[in-house]
Amino acid sequence: MPKLAGISHRQAVRAFEKAGFWIIRQSKHIAMTNGERIIIIPPANPINAYTMAGIIKDAGLTIEDFKELL
Repeated sequence: MPKLAGISHRQAVRAFEKAGFWIIRQSKHIAMTNGERIIIIPPANPINAYTMAGIIKDAGLTIEDFKELL
């Protein structure tokens, strides 16, 4: 699994917005959707690499695709 070190939740939200996701709810965690999938982003700086990889997988993206969106 490629590493995603140092990704903050704000960077992740911006990248997912470029991928077509939008924020549907923001409280302790940020919930985003693209109309088909829902992802939950924790408010951590930085987000753990394994957690981030799971969120990217849930979004239907590859890690390489996500790195291009950053």
